[in-house]
Amino acid sequence: MKTDLTGRVALVTGGARDVGREISLALAADGASVVVNYNGSRERAEAVVKEIKDRGGKAMTIGCDISNMDAVKAMVAKTVEEFGGLNILVNNAGLVFRKRFIDSTPEEWRQQTDVCFYGTLNCCHAALPYLEKGNGRIISIVGDSSRVGESGLALAAATRAGNVALMKSLARETRSGMTANAIALGLIETAHDPAFIEANREKLTKFYPLRRLGTPADVAPMVVLLASDAGSWITGQIISISGGFSMT
Repeated sequence: MKTDLTGRVALVTGGARDVGREISLALAADGASVVVNYNGSRERAEAVVKEIKDRGGKAMTIGCDISNMDAVKAMVAKTVEEFGGLNILVNNAGLVFRKRFIDSTPEEWRQQTDVCFYGTLNCCHAALPYLEKGNGRIISIVGDSSRVGESGLALAAATRAGNVALMKSLARETRSGMTANAIALGLIETAHDPAFIEANREKLTKFYPLRRLGTPADVAPMVVLLASDAGSWITGQIISISGGFSMT
């Protein structure tokens, strides 16, 4: 299966760490020029770009708070100025506070909604004029809680469910060959506190038929597929990469 992304430009929000890092590296390895977005992880973002360049690829970092629409517009404009266009948008950045909804605060609701929902709205709105010029791709990374709900993750589930609905709606609105999909993840162990994972590994893995937690390397190949011509007839879908945590 051919997934050559040579000549295409990808913007990965939250592209400096964990799943975002692996996605950035995988897109670059397949030939895309990659913008690694970060907010508070500048050094890690620069390390990802260096790794891509050391392998012969093209990449740059852009610091941006995606909850700020003006900043997002500037990021997209800089991407287009540097690389000549924008073909692939990966909405990966997120903010999650794990606690029971009754114990959460309106300020925490706002912070999570600003990043996880408005951040995706901002990026999609700013990128669409470029993505709709050809066979653009929007890929939103969400948690499987957006499909099935999860105790302690009510806000994360609700905001990500909004992203899923947005992907489906954008898939119906576009007529240029652009696709929009969501990838729903189970627990990716590198994205959580290592002490928590080790203390609860046996209990956590019981929820997964494959009896292991996920890694960033489990996610990136699907992103590359959806970003490529091989995924050109896949749109408006929620693809679960969750080790069987949920099934449809």
